[in-house]
Amino acid sequence: MAKESKYNKNEFEDDPASRGRFAGHSTIIRFEEVSFEYSQNKPILEEVSFSVRRGTKITIMGQNGAGKTTIFGLILGDHRPEAGSIHISNGPSTGSRNSPQASSGQSSIATARQVIPRADLELTVRDFFQKCFKEKQYDIDPRIDSILEVVNLNTHKSATDIKDRLVKDFSGGQQARLLLASALIQDPDILLLDEPTNNLDKAGIEHLTQFLVNYKKTCLVISHDSEFLNAFTHGVLYLDVHTKKVEQYVGNYKDVVEQISARIEAENRENARLGKEIQAKKDQANMFAMKGGNLRLVAKRMREKAEELSEEIVDVRKEDKTIKDFTIPAQPEIIGDIVTLTKYSCISPKTHKPVTKSCLIKLRRKNHLLLAGPNGIGKSTLLEKIVNGDLGISIAPGIRVGYYRQDFSMMDFNDTVYQSLEKIIRATEGRLIETELRAVAASFLIGADAIHTRIGSLSEGQKGLVAFARLVLQRPGLLILDEPTNHINFRHLPVIARALDKYEGAMILVSHVPEFVTKIKVDEVLEMGK
Repeated sequence: MAKESKYNKNEFEDDPASRGRFAGHSTIIRFEEVSFEYSQNKPILEEVSFSVRRGTKITIMGQNGAGKTTIFGLILGDHRPEAGSIHISNGPSTGSRNSPQASSGQSSIATARQVIPRADLELTVRDFFQKCFKEKQYDIDPRIDSILEVVNLNTHKSATDIKDRLVKDFSGGQQARLLLASALIQDPDILLLDEPTNNLDKAGIEHLTQFLVNYKKTCLVISHDSEFLNAFTHGVLYLDVHTKKVEQYVGNYKDVVEQISARIEAENRENARLGKEIQAKKDQANMFAMKGGNLRLVAKRMREKAEELSEEIVDVRKEDKTIKDFTIPAQPEIIGDIVTLTKYSCISPKTHKPVTKSCLIKLRRKNHLLLAGPNGIGKSTLLEKIVNGDLGISIAPGIRVGYYRQDFSMMDFNDTVYQSLEKIIRATEGRLIETELRAVAASFLIGADAIHTRIGSLSEGQKGLVAFARLVLQRPGLLILDEPTNHINFRHLPVIARALDKYEGAMILVSHVPEFVTKIKVDEVLEMGK
């Protein structure tokens, strides 16, 4: 049997460089042999151990659905481990999630989740921030003003206007800033950020990056944005979806990718050497056995040596799976103008009020339009109006519209993945084609264990993959994509970019990720901020 590949569980704590940088910094989070599963057939963590020093900034990496957000849930106490213990310390005192003493002296924790809960969208900004605290905060207004400045959410309106606005009236990027601010306003000892760059424009990402560079407390971040992570990360916790273990590395995202690649190369090289030596021993054993006599004893020793060498072969670390290359077929036999845009509304950067602008944009087959502009300018709102065919916008009759919304609200979260895909394929083909449904699902890493899971129970990244599977089955004539890179594992992004680049229908795209957009054919850009 091959041995499990080795790695240092406490590498970050034991590394001399990190000891020098954080000398005197105690461990603030420690997992000891933690196991967790959502159901008997769905283990997430198996005997995971790692530690985080106070004042460090750590990235949590891993494949979509591996359980990164689950680790946050365990730290917050939203989940309880099946086995093992989780310790959150405060200075010299230490508590455990599994003991009554855990509550006394524990460090405070706050999190900025991936999306604002739907129920909170109806709250005013003031009530949204007030909800962050167990007790009423009577000085909440000046604290909101200060924290909105920190996240660069200054709309130049009066403070009263901002705090009285409903959360749902902010753009996706502005809501992302509100989420971050809701964590920062609590001034926690431990800050947990789950995909904080999603929906943020370039200015927003730069502002957040600088904040984290200067941040003095402990911070754990889940993100697939390598450039963002490279700016501030001290170490990485890599959740391996295959082994259900957490590997601990020193350095930023770039360092970790290099370390993993070097490790896999070394393991493969050593296994190849052992394989040759084992085969040589077996060949010698066969040769001596055929000669008979006393040489049979030599043959036996050769076989025993080959078996000993076999025990030294390690299970090479498996890379995260990448979705297969795919095509989004365009609706056949469509000719002429697919969508026509003669005017649109956006938010003026100066007055912050809606203004109507005239334009003339016509998209036919193979025409790709990029909507550009800062957060809050009205890009997502314009996409909604295009889908709804508002005044000044027309879609040709009979055109199937494939709509990828950034909050995935085009899907019923109560449906299973199978039901969601079945509805699409029946609407497109008029009947269920079981083999096609399952083949497309499998190509997006939706296997037998996930296909009967409710959409609402999937990770955000898995929801994104289901959304792309739906588009493949739908075969739209018009493809509308609102921030399709959000939550998606970085390994999948080049595959998705190639599929969008080759799409032969009309396409309208919103994305704040330049390296993604540059890989896609764009025929026209509508700069809404100008």
